[in-house]
Amino acid sequence: MDTAATPSSAPATAPAATPAVDKSVPAVFLIHGLGGTQYDLGSMHKRLKNAGFVTHSLTLPGHGTTPEDLVHVTAEQWMEAVTAKYHEVAAQHDNFHIMGMCMGALLATELAKRQKHTRGKLIALAPPIYIDGWATAWYTPARHLMYHVPGVPARMRVEEEDPFGIKNEQLRAIVKAKFARGENFHYRWVPLACIRQVDRLRRWVMTDLKNMASETLVIHAREDELTSLASANFLVEQIGGAKARMVVLENSYHMICVDNDREQVARNVLEFFGASSAVSLGMAVDDPKMSTEALHAFAQSLREALEAGDFAGIFARGASDMGWFQPGANRASGIYRGNKGLQAMLPWAADVKFTAFGQPVFNAGIAVLPATLTAAGLMSQGVLAFAVRSGRLLDARWFPDDLALEDAHFGAPVAPAGPSEAERAFEAAGIAVKTLAKPPGNDELLALYALYKQATVGDATGERPGMMDVTGRAKYDAWAQRKGMAREEAMAGYAALVDKLKAS
Repeated sequence: MDTAATPSSAPATAPAATPAVDKSVPAVFLIHGLGGTQYDLGSMHKRLKNAGFVTHSLTLPGHGTTPEDLVHVTAEQWMEAVTAKYHEVAAQHDNFHIMGMCMGALLATELAKRQKHTRGKLIALAPPIYIDGWATAWYTPARHLMYHVPGVPARMRVEEEDPFGIKNEQLRAIVKAKFARGENFHYRWVPLACIRQVDRLRRWVMTDLKNMASETLVIHAREDELTSLASANFLVEQIGGAKARMVVLENSYHMICVDNDREQVARNVLEFFGASSAVSLGMAVDDPKMSTEALHAFAQSLREALEAGDFAGIFARGASDMGWFQPGANRASGIYRGNKGLQAMLPWAADVKFTAFGQPVFNAGIAVLPATLTAAGLMSQGVLAFAVRSGRLLDARWFPDDLALEDAHFGAPVAPAGPSEAERAFEAAGIAVKTLAKPPGNDELLALYALYKQATVGDATGERPGMMDVTGRAKYDAWAQRKGMAREEAMAGYAALVDKLKAS
């Protein structure tokens, strides 16, 4: 009997209703790098979801299986895959951002450019516009010749080698052990034919960037072993300063989402995407690496500094990129990060103090403290939130109950005056130093490092590296010798040294 032709006596079951999609919920489309999968940016998925974003991702063609599957994959196929996913995300969300890591940053940039993306922002993490990092072999440019040798692109393997894009020695050891055990978490090598497709993608990205519609953030490590800061500089310069800016990391190699500066990466990503609560702005600290007693003592020391209006003392308790977040639409509003931020904050905060503290509440490394901001007749009630880790303050944020009250007191925001002559010279020197015909000597490199850190961070922070870290110790000592040097003086000294090196 043909049972397929027999009518069923049971009533037909209606298909389950598809839940309505709330298109007002913001989203982020994440694109992984070469040799990875859609799960590579797992920690970033978590941080974004905690911040209220829906995340979308895909595994690119040729990935997630074996490296041999990349031999015949083309850059066009990668672009087709991300474009299809882009339209899928666009159908579900009114506003969404695009973010990519390494090759994924190239795809994200080209995607945003081709789609004239204006429904969100773009973040490029360690984009390899140039393959010119300090660990690239001298024969790397010869790959363009080998592309044309019959059979070589398909057979030749480009191996993943030490340091695996990771500066953190403990994490690097874990990656080495995983590769040694043969764990398939990331491709150990890729065929040369695949690198040829990446080079084609790089050339696409480098054209027509001035037509980019998306507001763009580029995050890049100064010591990236695969691709130098010239890549980040190129993107920002070509897109234009009105739409693009850059964050430079000082303690990571290429894999910036997992390396030493991963918290700084997460904070900058969330701030750029406009997350608006303590957790969504990256304040979540799962493990503060402090005892309960130490957390309470740290919060008490912050309270004492706030009562005295000692903002310099508060920043002294912070990490080098610690930020104070002041909400509203007034001259005090903004994000004040590091020593430079403190100097910008002091003029309006001269008479600001906090009083009438409530009972603090602790959740992992977050301390929430009810308080009242006072300033020349102003009394504004609200909540302070602090993120703490290993005895250092990561973020401090003020959430007033009545923003209009503070807007009226502090007055309209002051229009930015633009960079000073010294700042413009300093930025120009930072670009020029990468084009020197002759590499600087060790003493000159140390001087450049010290002046740059003093100009961008201020006085030396953190502990002096141990005797075994000869390079780190020398860099720290050179920086510490500039203690007390004004930011403008350090910028001028850096620019003058670069000019001297260019002349020689």
